[in-house]
Amino acid sequence: MLVVRDTRGASLVEFAVSLPLLVVLVVGIFDFGGAFNLKQELSNAMREGARFEAAQPTNDLCSSCTAPPSVDAARYVIDAYLIAARINDCGLAGLSASQSSSGPPWVYTSSGTCTGSVILTIARDPSQGSGTPTCSLPASNYGSNGVNVYLLCANVSISYPYQWHFNNVIQLISPGTSLGLTNLQTAAAAENME
Repeated sequence: MLVVRDTRGASLVEFAVSLPLLVVLVVGIFDFGGAFNLKQELSNAMREGARFEAAQPTNDLCSSCTAPPSVDAARYVIDAYLIAARINDCGLAGLSASQSSSGPPWVYTSSGTCTGSVILTIARDPSQGSGTPTCSLPASNYGSNGVNVYLLCANVSISYPYQWHFNNVIQLISPGTSLGLTNLQTAAAAENME
């Protein structure tokens, strides 16, 4: 009967089998954490932009013009927040808004220094070009007189490209598998309470 007592080779084989799984797990945790952190920073930037935009004057809003100064100012606020948070603004600072034929919302699209396109949308017109108010509060919030209250609101949203680093490592376990570019999307709205 042959008894093998030397297990050094078995440990090496176990390590070689488990190492790709550990690398995928560690890189996956790092990558998903980075995506979550980026999404949180983008949400914060949208809240700052919406809050700023809601407090701006409405005398320069129009349904057939390019982005008025009050709307463009929100883009600057959002861009400054991204730069302060050390997030690539993808050339958002030097853009002018392209506008749909029906008027607001104003859309800024950038594909400057990013892998994909950043799309920033700012809507502020109280009628949105269709007669529908941007925000309404039910009458029950203001007593029993049965009158709905319509407020001027700022709605800001962003679609930001995120390139997964996990894509390079997942192929250790499953060759041919790939995670492409993902667009992280977030939005915020704020009422003008002045």
